[in-house]
Amino acid sequence: MNVSVVLFTSDLRVHDHPPLRAALGQGNEVVPLFVRDPAVDRAGRAAPNRLAFLAACLTGLDAGLRERGGRLVVRSGDTVAEVCRVVREADADDVHMAAGCSGFARRREDRLRRALEADGRRLYVHDGVVTALPTGAVTPSGSDHYAVFTPYFRRWSHERLREPLAAPGRVRVPEEVRSEGLPTPADVPSVSAGVATGGEKEGRERLAGWLRRGADAYEEGHDDLAGDGTSRLSPYLHFGAVSATEAVHRARSRGGPGAEAFVRQLCWRDFHHQVLAARPDAAAADYRTRHDRWRRGKRAEADLRAWQEGRTGYPVVDAAMRQLAHEGWMHNRGRLLTASFLTKTLYLDWREGARHFMHLLVDGDVADNQLNWQWMAGTGTDSRPNRVLNPVIQGKRYDPDGAYVRRWVPELAGLDGPAIHEPWRLPGLERARYDYPDPMVELADGLARFRHARGQD
Repeated sequence: MNVSVVLFTSDLRVHDHPPLRAALGQGNEVVPLFVRDPAVDRAGRAAPNRLAFLAACLTGLDAGLRERGGRLVVRSGDTVAEVCRVVREADADDVHMAAGCSGFARRREDRLRRALEADGRRLYVHDGVVTALPTGAVTPSGSDHYAVFTPYFRRWSHERLREPLAAPGRVRVPEEVRSEGLPTPADVPSVSAGVATGGEKEGRERLAGWLRRGADAYEEGHDDLAGDGTSRLSPYLHFGAVSATEAVHRARSRGGPGAEAFVRQLCWRDFHHQVLAARPDAAAADYRTRHDRWRRGKRAEADLRAWQEGRTGYPVVDAAMRQLAHEGWMHNRGRLLTASFLTKTLYLDWREGARHFMHLLVDGDVADNQLNWQWMAGTGTDSRPNRVLNPVIQGKRYDPDGAYVRRWVPELAGLDGPAIHEPWRLPGLERARYDYPDPMVELADGLARFRHARGQD
């Protein structure tokens, strides 16, 4: 009987998994393989919160395979070397894997293809596994990718997505292929206290429950910071515990304005992936440079630390940053306003913010994180690069009674209503009751008026 290796990367599930179904469709035994590659650590993508969530996803994947007679094989080392080693152990003919969009993923695919072909084996790379639509499926005339979301969304919306695949009934794995023990979340130090539990079972239950109970209110409530009406599926989508293709199909089947708004957000994810696939250097370099001269020096470093620690003196900004530190997740509206505050108000480099987010976010995806940061910084795909979000106005609009701020900034829990967003306006004696810092900058029409010189410190 022929043997295939299925290399899992950002697709940790058994439902709707084209590489696994393709390998099994040939009547093969398969080796479901995940490689813990230290190169991921060196690339800065192995933050504690993601490692803990990853460990839970691997446990869930192994459980799903065992329900079908199989198991997950885990190895540690260079991905290419370990795949080739497993191929030889199992005498496998080919390897199947999902296509990636980052420069790191593309280089890994190229190296693996060359190594396998040199040994007389083949690599099959499957599109449309990590994203709902393959990254290069639609392109505008004269370009290799869409640089503006709205025309991309129009094209994307009219494309026919492939039908989701059922989980296989049986998975046969050669007995002689050894595996390391599965990592567990308890093995990972320095994990944020409120990190969600990973895994395909948890992700599928969350998707089904949210479509039943939360989708109808999503269009009106997705920006409500305290209401928390978002799906919170982003970590499961990032690790592929939930299929983006299946999520789109199920939301469209549900129907209604809320489900349509949710599908639009899934399209944003595809949009960012197709941008990064075409411009992999956008992970670290300006997509559209504005020749910004970001602030540097000791004062800039102190401002960055205050922002990271949630002590800017602007309650809604601090609440969002503290939510990130506790949960490894942040409400999307919070992500926008904290990014605006760092880049437009403090005039600090978007890369500093992106780096901090990647250190904590469970859903820390290179395409979504870096390109959302660039969108807010004015160096990315936003057609309004000078957009500035005023944290006071944002707080009053999206947390009108202050419930979100009170949840994450307990120093201000005694304040009610809109006053919580401007505690510096309280009378002197009342203000002294609250152990909360003064605003680190003053605002005028949403822009900062620094108490120290703006520019190079």
